[in-house]
Order: sequence, then C-alpha cells, then structure tokens
Amino acid sequence: MMVERLHAFGNLKLGKQVIQAIAEMGFEEPSPIQKEAIPLALEGLDLIGQAQTGTGKTAAFGIPIVERVNAKFQAVQAIIVTPTRELAVQVSEEIGKIGKYRHVKALAIYGGQSIDRQIRALRFGCQIVVGTPGRLLDHLNRGTLSLKYVKMVVLDEADEMLDMGFIEDIENILKRVPTEERQVMLFSATMPPEIRRLAKNYMKDPKSIAVSRDELTVPLIEQVFYETREKVKVDALARIIDMGEIGQGIIFCRTKRGVDELVAALEARGYLADALHGDLSQQQRDRVMKRFRDGKTEILVATDVAARGLDIDNVTHVINFDIPQDPESYVHRIGRTGRAGRKGIAITLITPREYRQLRQIEQLIKARIRRQELPSLEDISERQAENLKNQLVKLIQSNRLATYRSIVSSLLEDYDSTDVAAAALKYAVEGVDSADRNDEDDEVSFTNTGASPGMVRLFMNIGRLQQIRPQDIVRWIAEESGIPGNIIGMINIYDKFTFVEVPSEHASRVLSCMHQNMIKGRKVNVEPAKAR
Repeated sequence: MMVERLHAFGNLKLGKQVIQAIAEMGFEEPSPIQKEAIPLALEGLDLIGQAQTGTGKTAAFGIPIVERVNAKFQAVQAIIVTPTRELAVQVSEEIGKIGKYRHVKALAIYGGQSIDRQIRALRFGCQIVVGTPGRLLDHLNRGTLSLKYVKMVVLDEADEMLDMGFIEDIENILKRVPTEERQVMLFSATMPPEIRRLAKNYMKDPKSIAVSRDELTVPLIEQVFYETREKVKVDALARIIDMGEIGQGIIFCRTKRGVDELVAALEARGYLADALHGDLSQQQRDRVMKRFRDGKTEILVATDVAARGLDIDNVTHVINFDIPQDPESYVHRIGRTGRAGRKGIAITLITPREYRQLRQIEQLIKARIRRQELPSLEDISERQAENLKNQLVKLIQSNRLATYRSIVSSLLEDYDSTDVAAAALKYAVEGVDSADRNDEDDEVSFTNTGASPGMVRLFMNIGRLQQIRPQDIVRWIAEESGIPGNIIGMINIYDKFTFVEVPSEHASRVLSCMHQNMIKGRKVNVEPAKAR
C-alpha cells in the first residue's frame, strides 16, 4: 500500500521524508490545488491561489515550504500569516506533521496566549512561524522575531484578513521581509480590489491558479445541521440515527483513524456499521460495498477519498460527522444521496468553533442550511417505544430468559415489577451512566440577557482600567472566533467590566472561543449577561 501511495504523489517529485510523512497523514493522492501549486511553489515562483479553506490548501503551500527550508539551520525561513488563532494552530499542526521526518519545526504565535512563552519558543529556534497579523507585528516590534532569513511568505485567507481590517498590518510585515529571493504565496477565496493591489505591490509575476467550484445541482436534498459538543458527538449522532429512520446512510469523517474509531463506537452501540478508507485492499473494499448494497450494513463510515466514485442509488442520508475542511468536499459528499430523483437528507454535526466553515459552505451553495435541535431522549423513546415493544415480545416468545429470571426474582422482593422492567429498559436504551446524567448540564442559556432583538449580550470582567477600547474588543472577538467585526453590536465599557452584543446565532461560538482567553495579558471571563 505504501508503494502505491508514494507513486500517487510521485509525479510531484518530493523528498523521501516528506513522502513518508504525508503517507502517514493519510494523503492518498494530491488534490487539484496541490497538483497545480506544489510544482510552481517548489520552483520558488510567486503564487496566487484562489481556493477555499481546507487541508488541501494548507498542504499545497506546506509541502513545498517544508521541502525548501534548511532543516539544519535554526532560523525562521518562512512565515505564514492567518486571520485567526484557530487557523494558525491548525496550519502549524499540519506543517509540523509534514515536517516530521525532515525535523522541520513550525510554531504558532497568536494573541490570547502568553507572549513570554512564545518568546521562549522563538529563542529555542524553528524554521517556520505561523501567526495572526497583530501578534506577528508585536514580536517584530519587540525584536523577538527576526525576518532576516525569511525567503517564503504565505498570506492565507487574504480576503478574510481584509474583512477583519488587517491589511495595513500585512503590508507592515511584508515591508520587513528582505526582497532578495523572496517568494510570496497568496491564497484567497475571493479577489477584491484591495487584495489585487497587495499582489501587484508585493509580488513579482505571480502565477495564478484557481480551483474550479462545483455547483450544487441536487435540489431534492434536504440540508440540516445540529450543534453539539466534541465530547458528546457520538451520542448526538446515535440520537440522530435513532430518530431519523435511516434506511442506508454514509457518514463522513476527516481521517482514517476517525473512521475506525467511529465504526467501533457505533458497533458497541449495536449499529451495523462498516469502514471504508484508503487502507483497505480492493478485495476488502469490494466486500464492504457488497454488504452495503445488499443491505447487510446500514451505515458506511468513510473518508472523502475513499468515497470518490461511489455510485449507490438507495442512500437516504449523508451525515458529516466531521464538517468537511473545504466547501467543495461538502458538495461532493452530499451528492451521494438524492440519486435518481429520490429525496435525500444531508446532516452536518458542528461544534461552536466550526460555524465559520459552515458559513463558507452556505456561500458556495448559495443557500442557508437549516439548524435543528438535537432530538431529546423523550423524542427517541416515543419513536423507539413501538420498536422496543416488538423486540421485547420476540424475546419473551423465544423463552430463553433463564439467566435473567433469577436477577429479576431477587429484585421483585424489594421493588415493584413495573419499575424493574422500566429500569431494565432504560438501561438497555441509555446505558450505564444514565442514572447520574443530566443532559442540560453543559448547555449555556442565552435567553434574557437584556440584548436587542436577535442579539445576545455578553459580560466580560475587563474594562476601562485595563485601557480597553471598543476597537480592541472588536478585533479580539474577530481574531479569536472568526466572526466579521462589522456584525458585532453595542459595546459598553465600564471601569471594571464590559458588555458586548453579538448575533444570537454566533453567541455559543464566541463564548467557547473567548471564555478564559487572554486579552492585554489578562485572562478574561466571558459569560451571558443578566437581564438589565
């Protein structure tokens, strides 16, 4: 299998260590943008890539950077500028994986993290720095980051940085990078005039590549999303499956490991699930597909690459267990249902931090994806009641209950027979920790925060005494949570605290990104405000 994978990336002429690392990461073949960008980037040419967010794009500039830096030289040789801390972390982690065997180190630097820790890490040495514009400038002004040996600069999601008001900061950074042998790569989903101006002033004869966008041609697909939290994602999925009467469904995960873990979790809960990913031989793949086509498996859990070219007519549901990294993948994924004029349902699970990716998908498909509340256990119980009754009747008629009769007899000495039966049923449906679980424990209430209609008012324990200005709050929220600054509402700053209004659909995301985060060197508590 390893040999095939090397061959798939082989026409890109990459070093053995990089090939080994990307094979381990599960890259099975280059995506369209990687095919086009990597050869040009390896030649040191300036590049403008019009492409959406996604691992495809990160590897398109990450692979050539890792190939081109000098691994033995402990100085910063490449900088990557990103709009948000979240993307900075994501990009540096991915580049770290690509550079694993070349021993190339990437470091993420962003606001909200202790600057001293970053200064120590920079002193320790790394070849690639990934950061948000504000924090990069901060280090440049302090003299803790030197661009003297930088040969490569990447501006990632340039249009997003423009929307957040970072364009001046970016120019400031570019002016400090030596122009001799400098390579600039700019990636942007759209090309507004400001971005074109930036390219004209700071790039030399840039080569343009655009990844064609697939239009959505499946009007019969109903699209919904559910918000959940990472640690209860599998339970949320189980509820959706139970409620949805899924005939046959394909569930997408981002990685092969994710696929295997989810299949194990689903099987443990009694679902008939099979894995489909690039590590399977053709023979295993055929066997999995035959079981699915014959209806012996109800759920296929797959990666994007493995599901390419699947042609199955009777898929009723496509579920994105992990939101796809780039919007085009979403279109490919959901196109697996609604075949041959049948109706299909596409369901996406997202955590509060993933709203930004959801919005990008909506922009591509030019439609809103409907939010639905997760089914409660009561909803599912109603749906399952009939089902359970039928199964119980079958078990009673089978008359193979001797082992359990003795347990029940001893319980009946102390408890009512209906209660014993109900407890056994609850245990069968909800599992062992259902007795001490409270579903509402982790939910945050945004009702009645005293905000204007459609908004949620948040309280922060930082104010005028810490020299906080409205623009600091806007910039902080935009940089950390990825929502555009222009949709943030009223900001009231007092001596020791601040109130800020954000649109209600973004409230949980802002809260999850900002609470216990750092602004101006201080950890801030953020919570829903009490009514006025």
